[in-house]
Parts: sequence; C-alpha cells; structure tokens
Amino acid sequence: MGCLVLGCGVARSSFAQSGQNILPQAFGGWTATSRQTFEPSQPPAASGVAANPEQASAAAREYGLVAGETANYSHGASGASSSLTATIYRMKDPSGAYGEYSYLRTPDMAAADFTDHSATKPNQALVLVGNLVLKIDGVNARRDAADIKSLVSAIEPKSENGLYPTLPDHMPDQGRVAHSDHYVLGPATLDQFFPGGIGNALGFSYGPEVETAHFRVDGRDLNMLIADFPTPQIAQAQLDFLSKQFNVNSSQPNATSEPLFASRTQTMLALVAGAQSSEQANKLLDQIQPGSVLTWDQPTAALKEPPFSVMVVGAFVGTGVICLLTMVGALAFSGFRLTVKKMFPNTIFDRSTQIDILQMGLVSKPIKAEDFYTFDGKRVDTATVDKNLPDRTALRLFK
Repeated sequence: MGCLVLGCGVARSSFAQSGQNILPQAFGGWTATSRQTFEPSQPPAASGVAANPEQASAAAREYGLVAGETANYSHGASGASSSLTATIYRMKDPSGAYGEYSYLRTPDMAAADFTDHSATKPNQALVLVGNLVLKIDGVNARRDAADIKSLVSAIEPKSENGLYPTLPDHMPDQGRVAHSDHYVLGPATLDQFFPGGIGNALGFSYGPEVETAHFRVDGRDLNMLIADFPTPQIAQAQLDFLSKQFNVNSSQPNATSEPLFASRTQTMLALVAGAQSSEQANKLLDQIQPGSVLTWDQPTAALKEPPFSVMVVGAFVGTGVICLLTMVGALAFSGFRLTVKKMFPNTIFDRSTQIDILQMGLVSKPIKAEDFYTFDGKRVDTATVDKNLPDRTALRLFK
C-alpha cells in the first residue's frame, strides 16, 4: 500500500513538472509575482468563450490537454505598476494545440503577427506556438507588442513543433464570419459549435478531423461542418447513418427537427444547418473541394513504331555489322596467334612436350602428340614426353 501511495505521488509530481517552468520568471520588464499549475480536468475559465467551465473542460480533454500553468506578472514601480496574467495550455501535439487555439479565439479578435497563428483584442492576446497555446489577459497588444514577442521567444524553445491541420483550408471563404471557424476533435466540442446534437452520431471513433464555421448567406445565418474520414467508405456509411437519425437531405420529411443538408466528396462529408432550402445550402456545399486530387503533370513518351520495311532492313544491317565484327575479331586473333608462334615456336602455343593426346582406344594405331605439333618441318624432341600418360580419355592434359 505504501508503494502504491509513493507511486501515485511520483506520478503526480512528474505530471505537475510537465506543466511547470514553461512561463519564464521575467520577460521584457515583467516579473512573475505568483504562479500555479492546473490539470486537464480543471483548466482555468475560458474568458471570452461562450461556454461554461464544464464545456471548456470537456473541450480541453478532447483536444489533448496534458497540463498547464498560470502566472501573474507585474511591471513598473510600486504604486504605479501594471499587471497581466499569462496562461499556458500544453497539448499532446500541435494538432490539439491548434484546436484549443481555435476554441479560445473569439470572432471579435483580430489577426496579429506574433506567430503564424495569433490574435488579439483589447486586453487579451492569444498565440499558438507548436503544441503550446499562450493566452495573455490584461495586456495592450499595441503598447506591449515587444513584450509579447519577448514572452513568445521565451516559451518557443520549450514547445514541440509539428504540422498543423490542413482541413481548415477547405472551408469556403465566401460569406464566412471572420474567426468563426473551429477545429474539432470530439463530440462534446462539436455540439458547442454546430446545432442539432449530432456529435455522438458523427463517428468520432473512426478518428475524423472536423472543422466548423459560421456563415451569412442571403441574410441568413448558416452553420457548416466538414468532416474528413480515413476512407470514402466510412464517410458514406456515416452519411447513411446520419440520414437515419436526423432529417438529412429530406430523409425524414415528417421530422420536427431542423433540416440538415449534406454532401460527400471522396473522404469529406459536409453538412449545413440553418438553410431554408437545398439551393441555399448548395451555395456552400458546392465550394467544398476534396482533400486529395490525383493529377498527372509529367510528360509522357509517345510509342512510335517504325515501318515494317525499316525494321527488316535494320535487322539485316545489324546482322551484317555483327558478322563483320566477328570476322575482324577472328582475323585479329589468328594473326596474333601466328605471330606469336613465329616468334616463339613451341613456347606459348603448341607445346607438344607438355601435351599428350589421351585416347579412347577405338583404333589400334596410337596417336602421338608430336605428329600434330611441328613447325618448319622440324620434329619436336620427344625425349621429355612422358610415355606413361593414360590412353583412355579424350581430353588434353597440361602439365
């Protein structure tokens, strides 16, 4: 039991350390006066987000909140000092951090240049850095821009870099309310941004990515959802399942719930809520492009066969060239052999004293090697020829 308690204590200590020491003790003239960590089950209140603490906590868990830290900073002399509060959300990966960033960002925020994904509004700044989300309350983005960049530079080495989701790039731009898009990874978060309560029916167990946004089309407020599934088959199966549970594309004409309009493009499933007709919904659905498009932009070689007559003539010419090369090679080798035999008789070629004919005994008259290898009419000295070689084979032996 004591070991179990000790193990729990070590695990809690390690967990707490994972969220500590991300925010610096001081930056740009600001000094930390207090700090505390928080666990995934108890994230700080998401000020500015239209969600209660329970909803914010559920969304943080779906995005993969690992740990976090909050620190209060002061700046200036006593009596004339100002203060701000910095909060760090440490997520499991950059995709989850992007989702938490989109969750905390509100439509009244304007884009900033602290990082590629940063936004500000009066007295608040929000910055995405790798797998970290930095929220600063009580700061003036214009006046304290240099200090904010200093804080971002201090936490950047402690972040984990990675690719951010590309699904938001497929959300239509025409008619979209600025900063109303949200990246979603779970049903609880989806039900906060898309009406109809379809979160549990969308099939998050298959691991889809989901993006939602608010639109203004023909003077009417519309909500759009794009879900990217692993395969087209899963996307179609989920569309069929939704059609049985909800009034999707007039699948349930007698339903009292708000109608939904949907379309599928390869692995992407798109839904629109709030439209009065399919024509109005199609103004958004028709803008959806698939996540992958197969193209062939490399030049191809055209297969062009020559005429039959040219192929026949080429075959004869090629054969003639091969025969000519064979003759030239044979003459060259013959000339080389004759030249060597002339200059070095019975030394390199036709060494009768070192060669004997092995016979199979088919005839009574023996064959002698010196009968074959003579030069200029002179017989080879046979005194050194071994007379005891076997006579029942048909190969030459070289001693």
